[in-house]
Amino acid sequence: METLQTLFLAIIQGITEFLPISSSAHLILPFKVFGWEDQGLAFDVAVHLGTLIAVIVYFWTDLMKLLVGFFKNLTGQVNQDGNLAISLIVASLPITAVGLLAKSFVENELRTAGVIAITTIVFGFVLYVADRFGTRSKNTTELSLTHAIAIGAAQCLALIPGTSRSGITISAALALGYQREAASKISFLLSIPTILGASSLLLLDLIDSPLSVEWGKLAMGMLVSGVTAYACIKLFITTIERIGFLPFVIYRLLLGIALAYFIWM
Repeated sequence: METLQTLFLAIIQGITEFLPISSSAHLILPFKVFGWEDQGLAFDVAVHLGTLIAVIVYFWTDLMKLLVGFFKNLTGQVNQDGNLAISLIVASLPITAVGLLAKSFVENELRTAGVIAITTIVFGFVLYVADRFGTRSKNTTELSLTHAIAIGAAQCLALIPGTSRSGITISAALALGYQREAASKISFLLSIPTILGASSLLLLDLIDSPLSVEWGKLAMGMLVSGVTAYACIKLFITTIERIGFLPFVIYRLLLGIALAYFIWM
């Protein structure tokens, strides 16, 4: 991979991993436009680890509170942080099970530009409806086990390329009545076990792969994707209540149309 390609794709991964606009769509479009070769499994692992580190660093204080609250719950000292931690754990279980079962089918049958173009548009409309008609009355601490299961089940749809993991989980939370910032925070916290699981599977595949690894470019990709993701999370969390999700909906529609055009051409 050329250095410019490495930087470009790492920045795309960092920006799109947590925005509700589908990282799959953005990573496939440059290959269609510029005729680039696939970035490779090792690069996928590196940029996912970069975004994982970014979200952990950004929410470090919250994660420590959740961890302490979780152990307090285990000792009978029930508290809001502990209940939220348990709800997030429950929400992460569906995609773990479905992902293991559907991994081969998704990679072989669904990872196509046509599927990504369709899902980018369809789930853009889903986000619009959820944001438009959701009551936006609940905060993060009100995440119940029932809602956690519903959001976790919705997250399974993110296995379909182009859906956007953050997009579908935010849509589900909005539909259940959560505030924009609360829905986003739930989605970001839920991304930690999800990205960790996906990265672990990619790492296992990489270990079995005979391909050589360019460690310098992987380090660059991980650093750039991590820094970009951190900045993106910070900007998104601080502005989403004010700007809403309509700009992301419009962007998804335009992106889906652009993908469809390149497929047709």
